[in-house]
Amino acid sequence: MKLYDWNGAPNPRRVLIFLKEKSIALPIIEAGTDKSAKLKDDFLASDRQRTVPVLELDDGSRIGEAMAICRYLETLYPEPSLMGTDPLNCAFVDMWERRADIEGIGAVGELFRNSHPAFEGRGLPGQTERIEQIPELIERGRARINWFFEKFNTQIGDNPFIVGEKFTVADITAFCATNFSEKVCKIPIPGKYKNISRWYEAVSSRPSIGQ
Repeated sequence: MKLYDWNGAPNPRRVLIFLKEKSIALPIIEAGTDKSAKLKDDFLASDRQRTVPVLELDDGSRIGEAMAICRYLETLYPEPSLMGTDPLNCAFVDMWERRADIEGIGAVGELFRNSHPAFEGRGLPGQTERIEQIPELIERGRARINWFFEKFNTQIGDNPFIVGEKFTVADITAFCATNFSEKVCKIPIPGKYKNISRWYEAVSSRPSIGQ
């Protein structure tokens, strides 16, 4: 197996953190170009979805989407469990991971895609036709990021992780959204959200996170 990455992008980073938490070693193929915010032509030609991450199996089969890749790997390497331990816990992990994806990753993606000059004419990922940026979505993205912080601050409460006592893929996705917001979009967690700030500091120190 091998994984196609795009250095710095939050979606493939979710899988990279998952791999490190599981101690799974895979060849990592950089699909991005060196000097521009674009995927390489040979990768784009090889994959209909034209997005990363992609896990390529030994028989040439390809699995796209971060959580589909993680689900496949979880079945092969069940310990430590990162996607739930019993039916109810699995459902809660799925629920909060999905919310972190839509409301966190989706928010930072909306802001970034519609504001960064490198994505001019590329307002949506994976498309071959020109799609203009929409300036109004920048402010909506900022608002969505704040709503994400507020919701997850409440969900975390006094717990160490998003779904209680155990680190899961919900934490991975929420961390990647929060980190991209802070480091790339320059929107840090507001000071009033103490729970998510405490959680973010703790998760940032995990060996799987890196820099």
